[in-house]
Amino acid sequence: MSNRTFNLLWTSSQKDLEKLGVNDFEYQAIEAQHDRTEIQGHVYELYLRYIVIANKLEEIYDQIVQPQKRILIRKLLDNCLGRVLELKHDLVVIDMNEFSYNDAVVEKLGLTPLVMELNVPKYFRREKEEMLNERKKFMDDILRRIGALDEEVVEEEWSELDAIKIIQTHERARQGRLRAQFMKELKLLKEKGKPDSSRDKSTTGLNAAMKIQKVWRGYATRRQTRRRKAEEMILIGMIPPQVTTARSAVDELAEAKMQRYDQQKEFQEEYEKSLVRVKEEIYTKQGAAMKEDIADEIRTWFKEYQKRTGRLPDFPSEEAGGSRHLLSRQATESEMSRSSVMSSRESKLKSAKDPNKQQKRPGEVSLEEGLDKAFRPMQSAFLPEIKNGIDEYNEIWKGKDESHNLRQTYYDDMIYEEKYADVEAELRRIVDDIMRQELDLLQVALDRDRAQKGKKTKKGSKKARRSGKKGKKKREKDLTPDRTTESLFEELLTNGIIKKFPETPINSFVGDLSYAARSALNPSPGDVRHLIKQYCILPLGSETIRNFGPCIKSLLVAGPKGSGKTALVHAICTETGSVLFDISPANIAGKYPGKSGLIMLMHLVSKVSRLLQPSVIYFGDAEKPFMKKVPKTDRTDPKRLKKDLPKLIKNINPEDRIMLIGTSNCPWEADMKLMIQTYQRFIYIPRPDYGALSYAWKEMLSQYSGVPRQFDTGAMAKISDGYTVGSVARCIREVITCKRMLQLRTQPLTHLELINALSALEPVYKEEEEAFMYWWCKTPLGRRRSKQMEMEHEARMEIENVQKAKKK
Repeated sequence: MSNRTFNLLWTSSQKDLEKLGVNDFEYQAIEAQHDRTEIQGHVYELYLRYIVIANKLEEIYDQIVQPQKRILIRKLLDNCLGRVLELKHDLVVIDMNEFSYNDAVVEKLGLTPLVMELNVPKYFRREKEEMLNERKKFMDDILRRIGALDEEVVEEEWSELDAIKIIQTHERARQGRLRAQFMKELKLLKEKGKPDSSRDKSTTGLNAAMKIQKVWRGYATRRQTRRRKAEEMILIGMIPPQVTTARSAVDELAEAKMQRYDQQKEFQEEYEKSLVRVKEEIYTKQGAAMKEDIADEIRTWFKEYQKRTGRLPDFPSEEAGGSRHLLSRQATESEMSRSSVMSSRESKLKSAKDPNKQQKRPGEVSLEEGLDKAFRPMQSAFLPEIKNGIDEYNEIWKGKDESHNLRQTYYDDMIYEEKYADVEAELRRIVDDIMRQELDLLQVALDRDRAQKGKKTKKGSKKARRSGKKGKKKREKDLTPDRTTESLFEELLTNGIIKKFPETPINSFVGDLSYAARSALNPSPGDVRHLIKQYCILPLGSETIRNFGPCIKSLLVAGPKGSGKTALVHAICTETGSVLFDISPANIAGKYPGKSGLIMLMHLVSKVSRLLQPSVIYFGDAEKPFMKKVPKTDRTDPKRLKKDLPKLIKNINPEDRIMLIGTSNCPWEADMKLMIQTYQRFIYIPRPDYGALSYAWKEMLSQYSGVPRQFDTGAMAKISDGYTVGSVARCIREVITCKRMLQLRTQPLTHLELINALSALEPVYKEEEEAFMYWWCKTPLGRRRSKQMEMEHEARMEIENVQKAKKK
């Protein structure tokens, strides 16, 4: 697609975003609502519309090449994604459930499950690909040095002459085999003897020709019949179409994307060089004049203030804005107005850091919230920035004539305006420092004159500066102040705390979003994948979303064995480029022994994870530290981290892109009160239903080219009811080995082979499912939902009793 295509797509997306922004501001202004059904539909509609626009902006940002447009699109994309998370939190509060559904809204908007799913921005990995490759190489070198990784066998490079000799040897051997086969056939013909002279040669030739025609016509007819049958089955949707025909178009599209990536990089480098060049030119040609103008203006204001008040003014500090608070300059008013939202964001962030102000973060859910109170939407930190982005687009890019810039390179006039304001701000800070010194000298001289006249010396306003020291959070003591990040990383990697994980894209967690509303305890695999994207991948991938969006520091994923919990953790690390810290009881057993060793371990994990953000701290068998009684056969000492896990969560600041993710196969064995102190959110992955299993069988078997497309995956989905997707994957791996893969053409795959392998695996029994259901009802959201259902049942009973009394 061309530059014009993405420009038109951006224009249409901006129109939709502008309309959505108006509706969202109306939603922010609504009063407290008691009717949760009505407000849920309104919020869910905003939520889906933001997802659609965010997906469009992600595609535009990924492919558009103009560097100055990309800055604004990136800003809009991050804020739209942050707004999606805020609306998701509102839906959780309204529905008292992690998964929200509203079929009426989906039908009204005309959306499909494919469009409703949020796409992970590709820039999460693409913009730090070099850093990830260097880290991977560093990890491989360390693991290879300690013997944990096999040495790579380096193939010897052959010369052209050696290659020619090898080819000649193989070609001569092939020709020798053909010559031997020909001589063998010739010998067999001679042994048969001479043909019968009485037989008519013409009749013999005619019979041979007829025989050849018969065989060929039968083969051609059968082939044509098979092709027609396959075309008919594809037409009615019974079998998927062949991907070989469309492969060339897919390859061309991928090649075009790579070309645009290269063009983006080239234009970005040119843009950055131009920024430096223009800034130096402004400094050289206009810097001295600008500095003099600013100083003269401030001195003039000093004189006017002294004439008007009879005293010298108090000069604001740099944090308070400096001379921009004293003067009204056209060049600084727009900058101040644009930065007002960000300053409010920063004040919000500082208040969240203050331990004295125990402000509840948006990611936290309390048991009593919203039960007896009316629902009120949370104040958005992203909506004002979305409005600023819309205004900037309308002011600069809407209707801009770009006929002279078909290559979509940078615009010099915009760079000049931007850098002129930056240079002026830098020079203003320098002049402000000089003016403060002059003002202090004037104040000293004035105090000296007053002292000589017998007046009391006015003390300076230095005492007011001490107020900033109060309320500061006590810093954690650094136990390794003299060590570098590389040495700490190497120590944790050598001890197996930092793990090298397999590259797992989030889309490998197969399954569609729900096609209809479901129960809270029976989400589809696509719903779980979508929730993981919102709770984990987006906050860890974007610094803006993490700083100002709902803060979720810890998450517990529970489900039966083989449900994909560990694969989701690897997918989170893959999509965000995170470092994986494994502090599971089985992994740290025998490492960092004693109390001092445990303190050092937690210090290293906390320090290195903060230095190498984004980071994921993985805790397998999350129920073990909180078990009432540990089995005697367990030698891993799981209660070792019982008190340290809540402290670890507490030390994670809201702006840190660090998350603790625990997984559990039997969470009901733990004390729920202690588990709630560590984990903020709980996600349950149930066993898959028929639709999810059918999709999994079809997707996994389609990876093998020898498996026919007519293979009945529906029957396998029915037979494998009660098994997890992990069991299905394991069954396929055990059956379709390398040897069996080579035999698929001659010996097609049968259902019996898969059934025999599947029967050896353990299914999810009904008792285990009921245990998961009972456990989830004891989570904070489960308790809220149960209490709300009890209140609704009591209200219905009261209404029925009143109606019965009226009838009597």
